[in-house]
Amino acid sequence: MSAHTASLIVIGGGQAGLATARVARELGLAPIVLETADQAEGSWSHYYDSLTLFSPARRSALPGAAFPGDPDRYPTRDEVVEYLSGYARRLDADVRTGHRVERVSAPDGLGFRVAVSGGEELTAPLVVAATGAFSRPHRPVLAGLDTFDGTVLHSSGYRRPEPLAGRRVVIVGGGNSAVQIAIELAAVADVTLATRHPLRFMPQRIAGRDVHVWLQRTGLDTAGWAKPLLTGGKGTPVMDTGTYRAAIATGNPDRRPMFTRLDGDQVLWDDGTREHVDVVLQATGYRPGVDYLAGLGALDGEGLPRHRGGVSTTHPGLGYVGLEWQRSFASATLRGAGADARHVLTRLLERSRP
Repeated sequence: MSAHTASLIVIGGGQAGLATARVARELGLAPIVLETADQAEGSWSHYYDSLTLFSPARRSALPGAAFPGDPDRYPTRDEVVEYLSGYARRLDADVRTGHRVERVSAPDGLGFRVAVSGGEELTAPLVVAATGAFSRPHRPVLAGLDTFDGTVLHSSGYRRPEPLAGRRVVIVGGGNSAVQIAIELAAVADVTLATRHPLRFMPQRIAGRDVHVWLQRTGLDTAGWAKPLLTGGKGTPVMDTGTYRAAIATGNPDRRPMFTRLDGDQVLWDDGTREHVDVVLQATGYRPGVDYLAGLGALDGEGLPRHRGGVSTTHPGLGYVGLEWQRSFASATLRGAGADARHVLTRLLERSRP
């Protein structure tokens, strides 16, 4: 077993971890970034093939590196992977791929010990957890799921529509990804979106400009107080140029209220009708993948970080970057990672000074 000391350990080499490392260098730190995969590109390469960003390229960049190409286009999954890989190569930081963190401990209460698979251990006074959530898909309890005879997928396991061609598919969820997958699948399958609330379409463009431009100009993009305004009402907002609304108006995919239960190979809808279903696809999001902090006492009873604005409320040297609504609407996005990283690292450094 070997041990090394660093001024900062960043766990995760995706967009949040890379942005944190860049900001750390600007603040005079020498971070070590630990990434499980063989490439520092986050979870993007594991998402479905047709995924595109919901914000334009000009509003989807990490600190110090504009997204290349047409700034008004919506980059594809593979373009994001290429962007992150290039960002990591040019980053003036020690990025170690193939290093899976197994646990973080604080044996003396003054710093952290990070255990990596293979027996290596690293120590540091500061740790930032930036591992995202792809490793922890959220699968809510569905009545009768244990009796369902068909196929059950999470959107994390969906790649392309062809394997589901000709099938009857019910997608649980009403966010951007759920709608995007439903419309793609509807070209080859019979698809229904099952949601607890009607879909909430938000205009992708207002007065000829992408809505993210207006969010930034008004300050709503980075204002924590704006959460009730941006998420208020029932249902998850779905960014739409009008294409999604028009597609659903055709009836395939259609949207129905959440079903009552699953039973064998059937779904029981809330109006009492039953029908055969081949596939239930849960597009129900993710939860932070921070299991390596479980023994530290930094998580609540549901395994979620105890924090305020990304700064741990349990351990002075611990922070988080990349959590959904960590500080604002922009958190957990490419454009928001840098600002959150600067906020967190600044607070951690302030708290660590004698």
